[in-house]
Amino acid sequence: METTEQELEKSLAEKILVFIGVVAPLIATLYAITRLWQRYVTWSDIVLMLVFYVISGLGITIGFHRMLTHKSFETSKFVKALFLIMGCMAWEGNPITWASTHIKHHAHSDQEDDPHSPLVSLWHAHVGWIFTEVADPETYGSWLRKDPVIVWVDKTWWMWGLLGMLIPFAIGGWSGLLWGGAVRMFITHHITWSVNSVCHTFGKRPFRTKDASRNNWLVGLLAFGEGWHNNHHAFPRSAFHGMEWWQFDLSSIIIRTLESAKIVWNVHRIKPDDKQKRSAGMALQADALES
Repeated sequence: METTEQELEKSLAEKILVFIGVVAPLIATLYAITRLWQRYVTWSDIVLMLVFYVISGLGITIGFHRMLTHKSFETSKFVKALFLIMGCMAWEGNPITWASTHIKHHAHSDQEDDPHSPLVSLWHAHVGWIFTEVADPETYGSWLRKDPVIVWVDKTWWMWGLLGMLIPFAIGGWSGLLWGGAVRMFITHHITWSVNSVCHTFGKRPFRTKDASRNNWLVGLLAFGEGWHNNHHAFPRSAFHGMEWWQFDLSSIIIRTLESAKIVWNVHRIKPDDKQKRSAGMALQADALES
């Protein structure tokens, strides 16, 4: 049965929940800054924030994005579940919908059906799309429902999201929940959304692609390698987004380390010849010869 656009539209209740999810961490961040100015924050709060930022951030970059969406490598059921659970702690939604939305983005990148193209507006690309766009998993991610590990984590994703808030609370009390939970979630959200907005607006394009994807070193640093976005759109299945020695990509380093330990395998790589053929300079030379 074909799903209509009206059925895919978010309900009012869903929009309110998304609004709370976006605004509540912002308010918590402003409150935390006030506490910092008053010297009430402790080093343990900052450590909790950074630790859970890394855990949830790598869950998104390695788990939701490279492993789940693009099948850039394979691993055991346990490690797959672990990476997906880490991603759920970021509170960016259930993994199947997340992956389906990203698959739709690649299918229509910077075109009319792109869920979060900056061609609409920078605000829409960054956060506005969350209130209006839903990718149909049956259209863009039906194969994901055939994996029992993915389905199990997807059905229980909110439990892992809560766990990512309860652990900082158990360690640091209300202050730990504020910094290791709400503030960390706010930072993780905006860095992830910056890949959609900033990396389709600001940066360099070493490869010619049919979209506006760009490499942005700052987002690359903060988002554990996701900011090398033009590289990624040129070679979506590559497990390694940083393709030059100076393009720092923490996710790639971790994947290579896990591969060496035989924890992951069938890691997808780009051949040097394919990389050279897709470079903007080579493409321009080919166009000149054809003309």
